[in-house]
Amino acid sequence: MNYRRKMRLASFTFVLMLSASAIGLILYALNQNLDFFYMPEEVIYGRDNGQKPEIGQRIRVGGLVKVGSVSVDDDSLKVSFDLIDVEPKYSITVLYDGLLPDLFREGQGIIAQGTLIDRYTVEAKNVLAKHDENYMPPEVAKKTAQMVVSR
Repeated sequence: MNYRRKMRLASFTFVLMLSASAIGLILYALNQNLDFFYMPEEVIYGRDNGQKPEIGQRIRVGGLVKVGSVSVDDDSLKVSFDLIDVEPKYSITVLYDGLLPDLFREGQGIIAQGTLIDRYTVEAKNVLAKHDENYMPPEVAKKTAQMVVSR
């Protein structure tokens, strides 16, 4: 093999190794920031494929806020509430320290992002409230009503 071919092969090998290292680092970084979404039943019992969130793992859990379960600390912003699945027999407790969204209320769908403390408790860093699927800004609703009336 002549010198020119050896240099080409060495350059190609170097570029290939550099690309593989970069892809590996990107995948590692993405894996560190990946939060899986679970329902309360899946947090407690795991998914059908056997995947269970581990204690201390960052997760997102979604469900409905159980009516009568919201407990607010008078001296701080600490709030705890229960999340239920579609079937109310599965519930987990969410602990949150911060301001809740304006749309947060009992019976409303929410998503809590945080760390799993035990099988029945999540310490949330962020709470997202789900709005109604039929929501329209008042201006759009007014124009839509006028269009329907004028027909």
